[in-house]
Amino acid sequence: MERIGFVGLPNAGKSSLFNALGGHALAAAYPFATVDPNTAIVPVPDERLLRLAALTSSAKIVHAVVEFVDIAGLVAGAHQGEGLGNRFLAHIREVDAITFVLRAFQDDDVMGPTDPLEHLATVETELALADLQSVEGKVERQRKQTKLDKSPALALEVEALDAALATLSEGTPIYRSSMSREHREALKPWFLLTNKPVLVVLNLGEDQLADAEAIAAPVRAAFGAGAEVLPMCVQLEAEAAQLPVEERVELLDAYDLGEGAVTRLIQSAYRLLGRRTFFTTGPDESRAWTFRAGAKAPECAGVIHTAFQRGFIKAECVHWDELLELGSWSKARDVGKLRIEGKDYEVVDGDVLEFRFNV
Repeated sequence: MERIGFVGLPNAGKSSLFNALGGHALAAAYPFATVDPNTAIVPVPDERLLRLAALTSSAKIVHAVVEFVDIAGLVAGAHQGEGLGNRFLAHIREVDAITFVLRAFQDDDVMGPTDPLEHLATVETELALADLQSVEGKVERQRKQTKLDKSPALALEVEALDAALATLSEGTPIYRSSMSREHREALKPWFLLTNKPVLVVLNLGEDQLADAEAIAAPVRAAFGAGAEVLPMCVQLEAEAAQLPVEERVELLDAYDLGEGAVTRLIQSAYRLLGRRTFFTTGPDESRAWTFRAGAKAPECAGVIHTAFQRGFIKAECVHWDELLELGSWSKARDVGKLRIEGKDYEVVDGDVLEFRFNV
């Protein structure tokens, strides 16, 4: 299971956000209340799954999941070990994607700056400097290796390391650089901190919700197309998460927040990891299965069981909304909406599948 880590300065609201997702972390108004990372496996809300389960009167519903990690706050000098920085940077290196939690709320009882761009500059500087140290130690070693190994893969890797060195030397994180997709892929074996997909949570106070888009605008401008920015009041979302469903809905409605920002965060994190969903549905169970974007039918069959992939014959397929509109699998077959797909079919997010196999 791939993981997404919460990264930011102390007191930015990372642990409160973790708790809003259903985790159990100490959220306190002082630095390093969290030292060891906390992890939570969170169901991905999906209205499509619930509607399919209702259609087929499923006895059981199984959601896709995503794992979140609450990582202790970084401080200036973390790349040199300040504030247990080496330990915390190692925790970031172990996750597959990053959610920056940037503070915008005002609270005199909580230490730290309230300008989200100041938060961002400090954290990005530490991550970029840590990556620069890593790349400087690797590029010459790999360049010497090319004298013995003339493979195109190694040549590309050295080329990518050189590009990363130039980018990081300017203080620019790789995720906000103009580096090519090919170079970024070549860097993946080195687990660089700024070569991970990024999502941003802008933590507002309750009194700032009405101005959320204006407050988020400079943060969005800083990232450009490099990251999705989600403004939310983390404390309010954490409080709502502790309430019974009816009271939670009532609280969120009072602030005109609909289903709440946490749902959008989970869904955005899932997409950020490159994950997509196909469904199986029937009287016994409706289930959301996770697959990587671009996967073909046999690989998706293997998500259910390796035997399905080994003995793959075909997939019967209909998109979820077509199935709901038609009302049953048999009706979809009768009107020609049930497609028969082979080994080269690239599964689409929202497909409902049945696999035929022989082992």
